[in-house]
Amino acid sequence: MKLANISPGKRVFYGLVLGIISGLILGKHAIYLKPLGDLFIRLIKMIVIPLVFFSIINGISNVNDAKHLGRIGIRASIAYVLCTSVAIFLGFTAAWLFEPGSGLVISPGDLPPPPLAVFNLLDTLINIIPDNAVGAMAQGSVIQAVFFSIFTGATLIHMGDKATRIKNGVREITAVVLTMVGMIVKLAPLAAFSLMAWCVGTQGIAVLQGLSKLVAAGVFAFVLQYLLFGLLIAVFGKLSPLPFYRKSLAYQSVAFSTSSTKASLPVTMAVCREKLGVSQVSSSFILPLGASVNMDGLAIYLGLCTLTFAQAAGIHLSTSDYGIIMVTATLGSIGGAGIPSAAIVMLPMILSAVNIPLEGIALIAGIDRIMDIMRSTISITGDAAVTVVVDSAEGQLDRTIYYS
Repeated sequence: MKLANISPGKRVFYGLVLGIISGLILGKHAIYLKPLGDLFIRLIKMIVIPLVFFSIINGISNVNDAKHLGRIGIRASIAYVLCTSVAIFLGFTAAWLFEPGSGLVISPGDLPPPPLAVFNLLDTLINIIPDNAVGAMAQGSVIQAVFFSIFTGATLIHMGDKATRIKNGVREITAVVLTMVGMIVKLAPLAAFSLMAWCVGTQGIAVLQGLSKLVAAGVFAFVLQYLLFGLLIAVFGKLSPLPFYRKSLAYQSVAFSTSSTKASLPVTMAVCREKLGVSQVSSSFILPLGASVNMDGLAIYLGLCTLTFAQAAGIHLSTSDYGIIMVTATLGSIGGAGIPSAAIVMLPMILSAVNIPLEGIALIAGIDRIMDIMRSTISITGDAAVTVVVDSAEGQLDRTIYYS
């Protein structure tokens, strides 16, 4: 079979498989392959902010009906909040069923009083608005870039015909950025190979054995969430979920190999437009928003780990504690959007909020990389599922392309 005849999704998959095999053969020497993957990730990070900025402005500024934009924004936001809430609850459920903390021991120790979650919520909402738009984009703050892009696009709509030349310029720049993305994505199979070889070679398959119950609980919750995406598409999108699952391999493979929804965002946008029939407006607006605020995989894992550590420390959680965990885990999943190993960074906020020892975080360090792979894959799939559902509800989805 000629390489040119192999689909991009299969090339990435083959890269993953070869990476696993190479990692087992090379062992710790596989670390020398990692720079190839790092190169790909740096290229992706380089293009993400320009892609988000110009794609959103291009999508919004070409909407003649401002009410339409408002509707898809509200629908997407509601869907993302519901998906995150369900994801956290699935993490709770997996912890209740598997009791992964029963075989672990954590000393409660002396902890400071929990912070009030409402202040974290207010700070998060306020920080969505950048105090320096250029600085926010330079620092790679996607959610702030999304806000500024939406504001810019809405302003161009308000200007009407006066902004025609600017809109045309944005459209041409967007085409340039998308061409650059296409060139970078061609390196995805090589990146998948090198990163998986490094992961397996340095940590080994045996890395899963130490906390097997926690891993099993996480996989159980991830699978349930993955199936719920299909139910979401069937019930609210009134579509068969089978084409969605079949065509999602390309962006899932990138998320699986890079552990980053931001890295897989360009591929996801292309798949949604070209393979799933999603409109330009929805793919340019909802997907970047989802990559910034909707991290279902991370939400599942944060809820699961919090209850696991509570079990290990022998701490009984009250109903209000569960409410605090829901709020802080939602904030944590938003704050950790697109960041590899975000659970390590976000868990202290959640654990401190309900007086659970932070020492438990050290227990998951060995498996976090592998769990991160699955978290990112679930998260980006959730973003795509919500985009398909909202676009279908708006009557914008091209069903011919979706079922082709």
